[in-house]
Amino acid sequence: MTASQDNQSATTADSPHRQESAPTPAGNPLLDVAYIAVFAALIIALAFVAIPVGAAGVPIVLQNAAVILAGLILGRTRGFLTALLFLGLGLIGLPVLAGGKTTLAALGGPTIGYLVGYLVSATVAGSIAYLAPRGNRKALTIYLALGAIAALACQYLCGSVGMMFRADMSFGQALAVNVPFLIPDLIKATCAVAIASGVHLSLPDIRRKAFLK
Repeated sequence: MTASQDNQSATTADSPHRQESAPTPAGNPLLDVAYIAVFAALIIALAFVAIPVGAAGVPIVLQNAAVILAGLILGRTRGFLTALLFLGLGLIGLPVLAGGKTTLAALGGPTIGYLVGYLVSATVAGSIAYLAPRGNRKALTIYLALGAIAALACQYLCGSVGMMFRADMSFGQALAVNVPFLIPDLIKATCAVAIASGVHLSLPDIRRKAFLK
């Protein structure tokens, strides 16, 4: 065997290792900021859709589903920052919540726990969604669904704890407040999973090239 053949064989033998160790393309932090801003704007825009339900003053809204959607698509860090930006704008006086309320106005109300739940749910949804193996549509859908359900449970849990302290309820009573919202929220979560699945399949770089993991 000649020296050139030896070199070619060595190159061929090394190539799998070189492919495996190929670095992930670097993300663009400005693109991440743009994604965060767009999703925060979407959540704020959905504040105009609210249906009052029950005596506890908790309306049916689309914002909670949009927060989960942000986590499913953007992942835990960008999802959390999206929810943080949305709520932060409300802290400086912008009417970002349902009914034209600000975050400041909601701090003293019974729904404060749900706002905390937005931060938690976006993080949880993103953490679970980004565990999905790439290139497997069925697995992606399963992980997205698990992320959405877990995120919704976090919103209910945080909201119930807030109701306990702000509405003088037992945990069971506070948890029961969520019952009228269960079916609508599951429908919204299903829509969020379908949208997130389509986005990840058509725009794989939104996850692969994320600067903020």
